[in-house]
Amino acid sequence: MIKRADELALMAESGRLLAQVFAFLDRQSLVGMSTMQVNDLVERYIVDELAARPASKGQYGYAYALNASRNQVVCHGVPSSTEILQSGDIVNLDITLEKNGYIADSSKTYLVGEVAPGAKRLVKVTYEAMWKGIRAVRPGARLGDIGHAIERHASRHGYSIVREYCGHGIGREMHEAPQVLHWGRPQTGLVLREGMTFTIEPMLNQGRRAVRTEDDGWTVVTVDGQLSAQFEHTVAVTRSGFRVLTLRPGETMPA
Repeated sequence: MIKRADELALMAESGRLLAQVFAFLDRQSLVGMSTMQVNDLVERYIVDELAARPASKGQYGYAYALNASRNQVVCHGVPSSTEILQSGDIVNLDITLEKNGYIADSSKTYLVGEVAPGAKRLVKVTYEAMWKGIRAVRPGARLGDIGHAIERHASRHGYSIVREYCGHGIGREMHEAPQVLHWGRPQTGLVLREGMTFTIEPMLNQGRRAVRTEDDGWTVVTVDGQLSAQFEHTVAVTRSGFRVLTLRPGETMPA
């Protein structure tokens, strides 16, 4: 669970490379692309340009380099050659990358073309909620502090938080201890210690928090059909606070 300095350096390198993947995606026009085309672009970039490995491919029998979760899909959306991104969509692209034996995990919800104000607001608040959780990270804080900060921000803006899925420890394995819930009570749960690494990845719904898994066994959707958004970063607990290992070029913490 606690990473040594040399391990943190390797995780930071994986995170730096993964941030480059998102910078690459930021330069793409997603309108009219299939989610499978996006998957293939990302896989080629990770393998050919970064000499790394898409860590999700082969994990738990999953066959692809990313999850593409569009509109009412909460998470684990499977890339498809028939699912075409249209102007007005939102799509979360969740990508893991392994380099030198260590894994980084991050996701971003993209606005595709011209997006309605309500969808833009959901995406903005979800991004802010992730950062509220990240701001709570420091030695001596507790996991419940992270969840409480996220839940309070989401509730203030009228959104529900999906409870079936959570953040997780990460390192040599994609999923390690602890589980990082996106709701909770302050000063409860595991005490954070310097050297811990984990993801913070809230999923916010416009409507009710209820979700269901589709027949493919992967794709999770909102039961009421309303939109869902997610953002994710891999974070390390430092001596004085936190370090975001997957921070993207030009990305700054919102006020």
